[in-house]
Amino acid sequence: MNTSSSDPVFEGVFGPYTITERDRREVLGYRLGLTAVAIGQLGLLWQWRQFGAELLWPWLLLMAAGLGLALQWIHIYLRPLHLALKLFWLLGCIGGLLLAWRLGPAGMLPSLASQPLGILAIGPFFAALCGVGFKEFFCFRRPEAVGVTLLLPVALLGRLSGLLDPATTLALLALESALLLLLCLRKFPMAAAADVGDKSVFLHLERQRAGLAVEAS
Repeated sequence: MNTSSSDPVFEGVFGPYTITERDRREVLGYRLGLTAVAIGQLGLLWQWRQFGAELLWPWLLLMAAGLGLALQWIHIYLRPLHLALKLFWLLGCIGGLLLAWRLGPAGMLPSLASQPLGILAIGPFFAALCGVGFKEFFCFRRPEAVGVTLLLPVALLGRLSGLLDPATTLALLALESALLLLLCLRKFPMAAAADVGDKSVFLHLERQRAGLAVEAS
């Protein structure tokens, strides 16, 4: 577990626990991954508006890699929920690759703007991102987390249903991206323990799963 005498000790629901160097590395990785998603979104929207749809794929790769790493290191008590978010990320990435293969990297986003049904292919990716936003709002009550939790689905579902035009959709996505970046920047000064949460709960659930596995065998 890489604990040392200098690791802080906290009292949790199921007993004392420590925040180790590994925990701090995982929290930093989570924060950097989520920041990469925000930068990728903002960079993509800015480049698309200023220079068109050519060569946007690096931003898409940054978003995919960033969210994948963030989901790898996020601390969520419920393992089924954690696995579901990872599955949504994977399905969304596969959908994006299929769209890129069918339409070409340069034609993918213009096609989504003009034919919003394609949003269904990448929707699971953004469902995973919404899940992260909800976790941030639920745990920390940060108002900027509303940008991901509400604005993102409103923008995509509004465009998918035809209630929003492309310009309004892009404006909402830009606002959501800016709020996500603000959320990430505000997280870096926080102690790692805030993102880890009550580690005794994780340890208790792991012991329960280990006990069930032993009984099953």
